[in-house]
Amino acid sequence: MIDEELQQWQEHTNNLVNTLIEDGTNEEVHHTIEHHFSSSDFDVLEKAAIAAFKMGLEIEDPEEAELENGDKVFAFDIITEQPLDEEIIFEETTKMFELAKQCKVDYDGWGTYFEE
Repeated sequence: MIDEELQQWQEHTNNLVNTLIEDGTNEEVHHTIEHHFSSSDFDVLEKAAIAAFKMGLEIEDPEEAELENGDKVFAFDIITEQPLDEEIIFEETTKMFELAKQCKVDYDGWGTYFEE
């Protein structure tokens, strides 16, 4: 199952990078990458955030959100700066995916912004 999930994140990475390039993002600059993590259990999510912080990663403060079905979820992002390179970003995505599995939280993928 993990291989299947990683395959989906590989496709997500390829599609997002290609879409940004097609839309004219500046490929010469680093992009801010936001990796999203969530859990319905705040304590578990907090432990994951602490583990990421101890690894030297830049984390944003956990926040509470409400899903479409009304359930509560807690989430935080890990922020990195990367070249817009599918291989580099997927390697990082794999590490984030593994961190989420190790900490028993959900990895909800990554996003970035269009750069002029």
